[in-house]
Amino acid sequence: MAPSHAVRCCQRGLSWIPVVFINLVVGWSYYAYVLELCIYTIPDIAEQVIYLLIFHMIFAMFLWSYWKTIVSRPVNPSKEFCLPKPEKEQYEKEERVEVQQEILKRVARDLPIYTCTGSGAIRYCDHCQLIKPDRCHHCSSCDQCVLKMDHHCPWVNNCVGFSNYKFFVLFLGYSSLYCLFITATVLQYFIKFWTNQLPDTHAKFHVLFLFFVASMFFISVMSLFIYHLWLVGKNRTTIEAFRSPVFRGGTDKNGFTLGFSKNVAEVFGDEKKLWFLPIYTSQGDGYTFPTRLVTTDYEGPMVAVTMENES
Repeated sequence: MAPSHAVRCCQRGLSWIPVVFINLVVGWSYYAYVLELCIYTIPDIAEQVIYLLIFHMIFAMFLWSYWKTIVSRPVNPSKEFCLPKPEKEQYEKEERVEVQQEILKRVARDLPIYTCTGSGAIRYCDHCQLIKPDRCHHCSSCDQCVLKMDHHCPWVNNCVGFSNYKFFVLFLGYSSLYCLFITATVLQYFIKFWTNQLPDTHAKFHVLFLFFVASMFFISVMSLFIYHLWLVGKNRTTIEAFRSPVFRGGTDKNGFTLGFSKNVAEVFGDEKKLWFLPIYTSQGDGYTFPTRLVTTDYEGPMVAVTMENES
């Protein structure tokens, strides 16, 4: 037990390395922009003030959304989705898969579950010993089942899912804006240093390197941001984009799509004034989601119905 516990402690410690790295880069970028560029390089006071005001507004939103993504813990399925004690004992003793499925189906009849495995079986997590709600998946890194799991992100050392997906999308958006603003405002001084129009000072290295780092991060983060905006518009998770959810009537990649406006509202909420703030406004409880499909029972087929507002 001791070695295993020590290994887990080491793994948990090492998992924070990407977060520490990002914070070191962000801390250096703050120093390089505020001191080396604005204070020591830019001669015009008005330009300094304008740059610093805009920079700090973006910087605050970037950090706020980033840390909200980190500290918002994943939501796990409730005890309602665990097998009752008699069924659990029967399930563990039973070796025949078909009989185990019958046990799961009896329990699942009372649960709001509309998805299944590719073979039509009830989605059950042997590790967490529970029936998985729709869009719930087991994260091997977090070692738990996560509601509406999107993916595990090492850069926030957290699982991105129902509890923090809005924060994650905002983090991508504000980090892209942060890098874009730095790149745009540093560009003219980058050119001046590069062409020796400005004297070689200690600020030169920081300004040149800041431009390269901000540009590089902008390209990579912006690409990811656009991809997740597409996912929001389609009401899909990253997992569902690569492996379409399976309903009783078969696979349907658009099974959770409700139309663009409702898809966006499911993540960001109904109040548009709160969309751009890292405040929790997502709709639902993480267990049930409106779908284009309905079902009668777990033994019968599911029937697809197209919603009027589907896009």
